[in-house]
Amino acid sequence: MDFQFVVAMLGLGALYALLTIGVALLFGILGLMNFAYGEVTMAAGFAMYFFRDQPWPVAVGMAILIAVVVAVLSEKLAFKPLRNADPVTLMIASFAVSLALQSLARMTVLPRTEGVPPNEFLSRRISLLGAEVSMLDLLTVALCGTAMLALAVLLNRTTLGIQLRAAAENFQMARILGVKANLVVPSAFVITGGLAAIGAAVLVWRQGAVSAEMGLQPMLIAVISAVVGGMSSLRGAALGGFLLGAATSILEALLPTGLIAFRDAFLFTAVIAVLVVRPSGLLSGAKVRVS
Repeated sequence: MDFQFVVAMLGLGALYALLTIGVALLFGILGLMNFAYGEVTMAAGFAMYFFRDQPWPVAVGMAILIAVVVAVLSEKLAFKPLRNADPVTLMIASFAVSLALQSLARMTVLPRTEGVPPNEFLSRRISLLGAEVSMLDLLTVALCGTAMLALAVLLNRTTLGIQLRAAAENFQMARILGVKANLVVPSAFVITGGLAAIGAAVLVWRQGAVSAEMGLQPMLIAVISAVVGGMSSLRGAALGGFLLGAATSILEALLPTGLIAFRDAFLFTAVIAVLVVRPSGLLSGAKVRVS
């Protein structure tokens, strides 16, 4: 196992963990499985396409801005009026928002798949510890790792973070004790928008294209990883995402050429095995709020 493979594995694991935390955070606070999360990722991907000729930090910054705006607007227009609704109603609403955003994108800015030329800087390889390492893999580790570190600091060292964690543990009790829903819920959507944007930037760099349907893959990754790690635990969700990404890299490296096409079959067989042993996830919390 050389250093190049380790960096690639860490990068994909960190990316999957980042995407998963965005889903788990809203589920913990609102009991909302937000299927529109994929379309927030798609909106950030469109920003990466629109600003493709700008330096990559500018493109990423605009992707974050657009994703946060889309996430906050979806909360204000669709989810805030349903804040006290049951989880099934919230889930259906998230499906409606997802399909509406996807259709809007298909009718306007992304009627077909659009290519994003590879950034010259990200295409480079550098020699590090005796291995030729991709700048894209290094930047993936750096961006996703920094985002998760910043989130950890926010959740553990700030007043807002304490309120977010209290709401994720028991939203109704947190409101009784003085946590303001009109502060915590929009803040959670802002955070998930930022996480989705960073994930989208990495996905666009890796895939070299954007489309109205590009949010489906990160949404599926996030949901499966959160279930594996423990939907009611942010740490568990991050662990599930990292393990799913690492396992994907390992299978790609170890499987014979003739079996590469069956990578996902091996991967999800392992997921089923984990859930048989730990139905509530690897690091599940004490409970999952369902009302």
